[in-house]
Order: sequence, then C-alpha cells, then structure tokens
Amino acid sequence: MKTLVIVTHPSIEASVINKRWIEELAKYPEKYTIHELHKAYPDGNIDVAKEQQLVEAHGNLVFQFPIYWFNCPPLLKKWLDEVLAYGWAFGSKGGDNLKNRKVALAVSAGATEENYREEGKYRYTLAQVLAPFEISFLYCSADYRSYFAFYGIEAEPGENEPGAAVETSASKLETNALAYVNFIDSL
Repeated sequence: MKTLVIVTHPSIEASVINKRWIEELAKYPEKYTIHELHKAYPDGNIDVAKEQQLVEAHGNLVFQFPIYWFNCPPLLKKWLDEVLAYGWAFGSKGGDNLKNRKVALAVSAGATEENYREEGKYRYTLAQVLAPFEISFLYCSADYRSYFAFYGIEAEPGENEPGAAVETSASKLETNALAYVNFIDSL
C-alpha cells in the first residue's frame, strides 16, 4: 500500500525544506500520496470522515510539518484532535484503525541541532520536543517509527531580521531530500 504523507505548512510556497521534500516525493506517485492540509482545508474545517477514509486507504502514515513554537502548526493539532477520535483511532469499542500502522514524523526545525540538546540553548532534544506525538501514536497502538529532521533553516534571533532564512546550499537540500525518501522507504 502507498504511504500517506500529511503535509501541514501554512505557507508552503515560501518554504525551502518542506517544499523541496514535497517535490522529491512527487516523483514517486506510485509510492506516496501527498495530502496538504492547508490546501485541502483553507477554511480550517476538516472533513473527519474523509480524512479517516484516506488514512484507512493507505499503509504507512507520515506527518510532515515545520516546528512551530516547539510544536506542530495549529491545523495539524486540530486534525489530530478531530480525526484520531475515540472509536476510530483508540477506545474499548473498536478504535483500532492505527493499530500496528507505521507512523513517523518529518519536521523542519528552524534552530540548529546544537540548540536542540540538553546542554543547548533550548535545553531539550528534538526527540523530547516531539514526545507528545510519540505518546499519542503509542496510545493509538500505532507502530511509531521516530522522525526525520532538517535543522537550522532560520537565522538565530538577533542575527538577521526576525524569521530570516539562512542560505541553504542546493547540494545540502538535494542530499536531505534523498535521505527523506530513504527514511520513508525504510519504515
């Protein structure tokens, strides 16, 4: 079965990493379904039944998003809250649609990897920041397979204008995009 990649990025056109990942995945339509939540639901109103059917029609599940305030974008949180419902994703009566399904994350972190260390600027690793996702998927009896990350796309606060992007080499982008596909294929 194909892998469903749920992309949540409110400004994908301005993205460097997430957009490049989508471009790479799009080369393999027989392997991946790319589902962009902001394009599917510009008004933020999620069709829960449609989303559940989409998940059921696929094998592995990957959530791709930029780290926002050490969490996911709000639309993905809403998706998780509404789609992973009692009786469908978990519960004593049914609720096994994620059981043993391989689930992973693909995240772009603005800060450098050095900042995501216990001795780093933010004092927490990216694995620690993403722990609520792991716990949620384990709660739904999914087979959580960790995460793929790209670090350091933004300048440090005070170094440039707020939110300014760091220049990323084309070869680094290409290498990372290929590694992303390999990560998904190895789930």
